[in-house]
Amino acid sequence: MRVLVISDIHANSTALEAVLRDAGPVDGTWCLGDLVGYGPEPNAVVQRVRQLPGLTCMLGNHDAAATRRVDIETFNGDARRSLVWTQTVLTADNAEFLRSLPREPEVRNDVTLAHGSPRDPTWEYIMNSLTARLNFGEFSTPYCIVGHTHIQSLFQLDGAHDHIRMGMTKPGQAVVLQPRVIANPGSVGQPRDRDPRAAYAIYDPEEGTWQPRRVVYDFEAVQKRIRAAGLPERHALRLAEGW
Repeated sequence: MRVLVISDIHANSTALEAVLRDAGPVDGTWCLGDLVGYGPEPNAVVQRVRQLPGLTCMLGNHDAAATRRVDIETFNGDARRSLVWTQTVLTADNAEFLRSLPREPEVRNDVTLAHGSPRDPTWEYIMNSLTARLNFGEFSTPYCIVGHTHIQSLFQLDGAHDHIRMGMTKPGQAVVLQPRVIANPGSVGQPRDRDPRAAYAIYDPEEGTWQPRRVVYDFEAVQKRIRAAGLPERHALRLAEGW
């Protein structure tokens, strides 16, 4: 069984299509939120995600802001500009889909899904072992998968020695998961780990494996569309270097 795990697409339909081609056929899709924000094609992304097989989709903080579930004043100036623009172009149907997404963590068999963290699904970033430690007590399943940081990562809890290790994962290399783990597939549409390739993961619940993956896409075409839409230049520049 193959589950496609994606997050933080951020209205980048070119990156999303590259991921879907690279992933190939899957049995289900887990999307951890932030379909919109930053990028130039919110409607195309929402419509495409809605069509994916076996979809479970979480609410991201940008999705919440685009549909007025949170105050856009909590975002920085460039992000606010993008969100205001997104609010004006998002169709009523796609906005309703985003509003319907769950904010609180969802459980799928052995896995807890959240956008930010089990402790704070909307806002918290799990970027280090301290934050990971604070969150291991917030879910009861063997594994938890989150997004939000835009960085591929894996945190392993060694309960016997009360130690948390940040796992070193390589794109294309499957990792056999051992309870308990917090994993992050990275960002499809705006990676922030100095690798501009779109990031995602394949999870096999039968084999218990997690495979982070990367794929090249035409970010220059996306940069042109960002500029044509009058969105912040910073959002175009960062796609080239993954920051």
